[in-house]
Amino acid sequence: MLAFIARRLGLGVITVIAISIISFVIIQLPEGDFATGYIEQLLEGDLMTAPGAATRMEDQLRREYGLDQPMPVQYFRWVGKMLQGKFGQSLEYRLPVAEVLGERMLMTVVLATSVVLFTWVLAIPIGIYSAVRQYSVGDYVFTFLGFLGVATPDFLLALVLLYASFVYFDFDVGGLFSDEYVGAQWSLGRVVDLGKHLWIPALVLGTSGTAALIRIMRANLLDELGRPYVVTARAKGIAEWKLILKYPVRVALNPLVSTVGYVLPYLISGSIIVSVVLSLYTVGPLLLRALLVEDMFLAGTILLFLGLFTVIGTLLSDLVLVIVDPRIRMVSN
Repeated sequence: MLAFIARRLGLGVITVIAISIISFVIIQLPEGDFATGYIEQLLEGDLMTAPGAATRMEDQLRREYGLDQPMPVQYFRWVGKMLQGKFGQSLEYRLPVAEVLGERMLMTVVLATSVVLFTWVLAIPIGIYSAVRQYSVGDYVFTFLGFLGVATPDFLLALVLLYASFVYFDFDVGGLFSDEYVGAQWSLGRVVDLGKHLWIPALVLGTSGTAALIRIMRANLLDELGRPYVVTARAKGIAEWKLILKYPVRVALNPLVSTVGYVLPYLISGSIIVSVVLSLYTVGPLLLRALLVEDMFLAGTILLFLGLFTVIGTLLSDLVLVIVDPRIRMVSN
C-alpha cells in the first residue's frame, strides 16, 4: 500500500513539473505580451499622447516584470518564487497572484465538493434502482431524464433558471452570495447565505454529470448482477439487498470513484460559460480574463493549480478505489 502511494506521488510530482513548463510556454505563444496589450489599450483610449511615452512605459513594464528576460529565465524566476510561497505579481491587477486568487480558489473548491456530493447522492441510488428494476416504469423514467440531462448544455440550463427565477419568483439566482455579503468578512450568516445560493450552481453543473453517472452505474451493476459469484451468493440464501450492496455495488462504483479527480479541473476550465452566466465568484472567469490579456503569472498559476488539483484528485480516486475494490489492493501490493 505504501509503495503504491509512493509511486503515485512520484508520478504526480513529475506531472506537475511538466504541466508547469507546458503552461508557461503556452501562455507566451501569442504574439506580444502584457506590456504590448496594455500600451495598446492606453493608445486606443487616447490616454497617452506625449511623444515617446508609450515606448518608455512599455520598456519600464518589461523591466519591472522581467518580460525582457529570455523565457527560461522567466520560468525559473517564477518557479523560484513559488517555492517561497510567492506566485508572482498579476500584471493586470498589479497585486500578488495569491491575493488575486484568494477567495475565488476557496469558492471553487467548495463548489466542486458540492457538485461531487450532488452527483453521487443522486446517481448511486438511482443507478442501483434502475439496474435492479430493469425495464420497469421507474427505469424508463430515469433513463429518459438521464438522456435529457446529458443532452442539455449546462449554460442553457443556467439561462432557463435565471429567466424562470426573474419572471416567476422575482428572485436572482446568480452569484454565490447576497449583495450584503459580497466582500464581507466570514461569519455564520455568510456561511448560511452561501449555502442558500450554492445549490443552484451545484444543480446546473451537476446535472449532466449525474445523468451520465446514472447510466454508467446502471450498466456496470447490470453486468455484475449476472456474474457467477452473485448467483452463488443468492443460492446460499443471502438477503437480496444485502447481497447487492455488499458485492456488486462495490465493484460497480469503480468508474464513479475514478471521476472525482476531474471535477475541480472541469469547474475551472470547462464551465467558464456557466460561471459567467451565473456570475460565480470562481477561478474560471479569472482564467479566461488572464489568458485574454496575457497576464502570464496569474494564468500560469491557475493552470498549475489546475494540474495540481487533477493530480491530487486522481490520487484520492486511486486510494478510494484501493479501499472499495480488494482486487486493486492485491495488484497494488
